[in-house]
Amino acid sequence: MDRSTVVSTRKEELIAILDHFNIQVDNPVSVLTQEMSKQFLQSKNEGDKYKFFMKATQLEQMKEDYSYIMETKERTKEQINQGEERLIELKRQCLEKEERFQSIAGLSTMKTNLEYLKHEMAWAVVNEIEKQLNAIRDNIKIGEDRAARLDRKMEEQQVRLNEAEKKYKDIQDKLEKISQETNARAPECMALKTDVTAKKRVYNEAEVLYNRSLNEYRALMKDDEQLCKRIEELKKSTDQSLEPERLERQKKISWLKERVKALQDQESSINQEIEQFQQAIEKDKEERIRIKGEELDVKHTLSYNQRQLKELKDSKTDRLKRFGPHVPALLEAIDDAYRRGLFTCKPVGPLGACIHLRDPELALAIESCLKGLLQAYCCHNHADERVLQALMERFYSRGTSRPQIIVSEFRNEMYDVRHRAAYHPEFPTVLTALEIDNAVVANSLIDMRSIETVLLIKNNSVARSVMQSQKPPKNCREAFTADGDQVFAGRYYSSENTRPKFLSKDVDSEISDLENEVENKKAQILNLQQHLSALEKDIKRNEEFLRRRQIHYRELKVKITESISEIRELENIEEHQSVDIATLEDEAQENKIKMKMVEKNMEQQKKNMEHLKSLKIEAENKYDAIKQKINQLSDLAEPLKDELNLADSEVDNQKRGKRHYEEKQKEHLDTLNKKKRELDMKEKELEEKMSQARQICPERIEVKKSASILDKEINRLRQKIQAEHASHGDREEIMRQYQEAKETYLDLDNKVKTLKRFIKLLEEIMTHRYKTYQQFRRCLTLRCKLYFDNLLSQRAYCGKMNFDHKNETLSISVQPGEGNKAAFNDMRALSGGERSFSTVCFILSLWSIAESPFRCLDEFDVYMDMVNRRIAMDMILKMADSQRFRQFILLTPQSMSSLPSSKLIRILRMSDPERGQTTLPFRPVGQDEEEDRS
Repeated sequence: MDRSTVVSTRKEELIAILDHFNIQVDNPVSVLTQEMSKQFLQSKNEGDKYKFFMKATQLEQMKEDYSYIMETKERTKEQINQGEERLIELKRQCLEKEERFQSIAGLSTMKTNLEYLKHEMAWAVVNEIEKQLNAIRDNIKIGEDRAARLDRKMEEQQVRLNEAEKKYKDIQDKLEKISQETNARAPECMALKTDVTAKKRVYNEAEVLYNRSLNEYRALMKDDEQLCKRIEELKKSTDQSLEPERLERQKKISWLKERVKALQDQESSINQEIEQFQQAIEKDKEERIRIKGEELDVKHTLSYNQRQLKELKDSKTDRLKRFGPHVPALLEAIDDAYRRGLFTCKPVGPLGACIHLRDPELALAIESCLKGLLQAYCCHNHADERVLQALMERFYSRGTSRPQIIVSEFRNEMYDVRHRAAYHPEFPTVLTALEIDNAVVANSLIDMRSIETVLLIKNNSVARSVMQSQKPPKNCREAFTADGDQVFAGRYYSSENTRPKFLSKDVDSEISDLENEVENKKAQILNLQQHLSALEKDIKRNEEFLRRRQIHYRELKVKITESISEIRELENIEEHQSVDIATLEDEAQENKIKMKMVEKNMEQQKKNMEHLKSLKIEAENKYDAIKQKINQLSDLAEPLKDELNLADSEVDNQKRGKRHYEEKQKEHLDTLNKKKRELDMKEKELEEKMSQARQICPERIEVKKSASILDKEINRLRQKIQAEHASHGDREEIMRQYQEAKETYLDLDNKVKTLKRFIKLLEEIMTHRYKTYQQFRRCLTLRCKLYFDNLLSQRAYCGKMNFDHKNETLSISVQPGEGNKAAFNDMRALSGGERSFSTVCFILSLWSIAESPFRCLDEFDVYMDMVNRRIAMDMILKMADSQRFRQFILLTPQSMSSLPSSKLIRILRMSDPERGQTTLPFRPVGQDEEEDRS
């Protein structure tokens, strides 16, 4: 055959030839180069060695074939599932064809049934209209009864409204009377207070004068006694020889008088100091009492601000906590109870959480208006109210205040309040200042607080001008300012609150302001405490100074008294030669005259003082009486104010109740009239339908099915009859389609069953073959180990091969020397010759278990010494001799002169390449020629 002739270019034929001769092109056992062997033996990855083994033994191909078979099995299962789905569809089509085939015979029966259904339909319509008429008549009767009840409730509501208005007027009259009486007594009280103060001052002055005269009288009495005693002593004295002693006494008297004068001056000075210290102590004590009261007020304010700050911080994460710490838990309990069906309608609340401000500056005004309603809840009926009360008992202990519960029937639309709402071109009402999404919330606030009649005016003076200086706007009862003050036509009430608690939007700003205020209050308390401590120190220091001055004052008084007594004693010593008795007697007479004058003056002063005292007591009694009367009036006015507010709220509630019943009555009467008109129309419709029914079927039929069901059956039967009519003319086509559908179904069913049997059989075969594969793999592994150990032992080497089929790893270790004495080392630790010899042993062991027509080694002995090369060559030749049906190709740069002469061995030697050479000229040589060249 010519070499240039192309036999075939088909890949399939090439693969068939390779498979026939078992030529494995990519099998490293067939052709193993030195570099591939070196990389294999030095590889750190035991998984790569295992893959090398699997590929050399063709176990990898078997494994891939098994994987492909399993994938094919899974695809077959998917085809079976698709076939089963297709079977269901074919079965349905087959049944439809069969039903269509069988329906041809029942066409006349269906027409008869259609006529009977038409008769039933005619009288079913009559029955339904009669039922509707009966229902309308029942509704009208119930509506008339309800209208009568609404009339009675209207009358009762009017009675309650009249009573509430009368009560409000009575309380207002009482309050006005008390206010007038209090205002009338105020000037008199001020005049009496001034009079009491003046009379106290006059009485005190008179008492001072009387005490001064009394002291003077006592001094004159004492002088009179001393004069009389002195005169008696002089009269009895006869001793005329005491002149020097008298001079000495006079000198001493003069010295004592000077001393008394100095002591009196010192006493006056100390007395002034005592008065100053007493005044300072009294002033400090008053200041201390004031500071303590102020500190207590600041502490109360601080405690309130701290509580409010904590509530605000809690509400930062959960806004509902602004309405109470238990509100989130209560709302969860309400949701749970509603899910369990305990409520007819889910309660709404707290109302403050359901409203939003259009203008944040009006937050305090709206809170002052709505007050406790911001924390209130709305219930649809009293049964829901009882359930909500039971839930509240879990979170609010007895004795503590609970949120208000408003019971009012829930409506989906808000009240129309345009005819009774207040209007001002500049200022909004509470209703227009709020964004309320829930109609129930809006209606509750309208019912409970009449928010459509309350104006919001930011400026206080403008609010007074609008409400009091002129006639209030139409329908406007009251107004609130931005500071929370409440303004009526004739009254003005200031708000106690300075900031909103529930409706503020800028929580961070509120928290910051409160924190600053808390810090200010703490600093204020600290300053007050420091001031109080300083006052305590001042009081103690002044009291100590006062005590010392009082002791000193008493000592001075004792000294003065002693000096005066000594002076008087010295003066009372009789001096016979120098004292003139007549002079003393004249002096005593003058003293008695003075005493009488002083005594007379004292009596007049005493009478005047008693008169002034009675006037003072009388003025004090009058002042106390009128002051007590004013206090009693104030005490009476406070509960009356509360009663007035309650009565005002009650009047509002009754008015809202009356409006509510009026609206309900009007709405109910409109509905009732509408029902009556509907009844007339239905009666006319009944007459028409009965006439039509008699034309269709003269005798009335008892019908149990409804008109809608009968209408569906008629339409379905008509469609069926039409379909049968359409297909009735081609009976053979229907039979042919039915047979084709049945055959297709049976054919596909057989294929699916066959595939299922094939899959079952395939699973059994694959299970058996996989077990056989595992046994074959285990056998090859064992043979490989045995061949490897046997080949290594020829050179007195020891080796070990560990196969791990689970993790797909192969580890090889070789140790030159005696196996029982040397330890196993990794092959990378061997010398070049030892590693090459080990490579040859490993390849030969793989050759022993692998099937391939070729065996090819490249430079297998390049690193071997002469001994190892000779042993390896003998081993290869021995194996080649035992396997003559295979071809062995060995490539080496070494001399092959040592090979024995044999007709089975052919040596090809390459000549040195020439420059420009493109082919390799091979030529055979004999063994002798080879020896000569070497």
